[in-house]
Amino acid sequence: MAVTFSDLHTEQGVKSVEEHLAGKTYISGDQLSVDDVKVYAAVSKKPSDAFPNASKWYDCVASHLAKSFPGKAVGVSIGGSAAAQAEAPAADDDDDMDLFGDETEEEKKAAEEREAAKKETKKPKESGKSSVLMEVKPWDDETDMKKLEAAVRSVEMPGLLWGASKLVPVGYGIKKLTIMLTIVDDLVSPDNLIEDYLTSEPNNEYIQSVDIVAFNKI
Repeated sequence: MAVTFSDLHTEQGVKSVEEHLAGKTYISGDQLSVDDVKVYAAVSKKPSDAFPNASKWYDCVASHLAKSFPGKAVGVSIGGSAAAQAEAPAADDDDDMDLFGDETEEEKKAAEEREAAKKETKKPKESGKSSVLMEVKPWDDETDMKKLEAAVRSVEMPGLLWGASKLVPVGYGIKKLTIMLTIVDDLVSPDNLIEDYLTSEPNNEYIQSVDIVAFNKI
């Protein structure tokens, strides 16, 4: 059943709230509701100690509102009984701002857009790939080219895939190994592959140098 209060800017009006709150914590039910907010807005200031129920209720509502609106308030005073009386009917208007009401369509849409943006940023970014052609040169014509190629292919790491290869004559009985490889750009650096693996121990027993002949994004 709806509860009616009037003249809440007066002591008589506050007295009616005091009597209504006898044995209660809130205006309606056992939880803070819009009814409490409406009555709170109509009461011009905190009830005096002469109204303990209303005073305690006023502090409770103020505490909840402070959590919902953390901005620093400087205080606002509304003077004149006529102004207060003019505001009283608005307390029953269903079109008033509902501080604890449902989200508006605009708010729901904004929330959905924020969630979609979060999901978009969480999607793992696909890393690009590149196709690389390398020339691997031996020390001399006595280098075992089968062992040289085995040394090259022995290098394994995430994002590296060795491909086709062939031996190409250079001169004076010396051959070089040309070999294709596919790399994941974020995982494999061709320069590091050459310096830290192919031309370092133990592979440098067979490999004198490595050159990148072609580099293409896939």
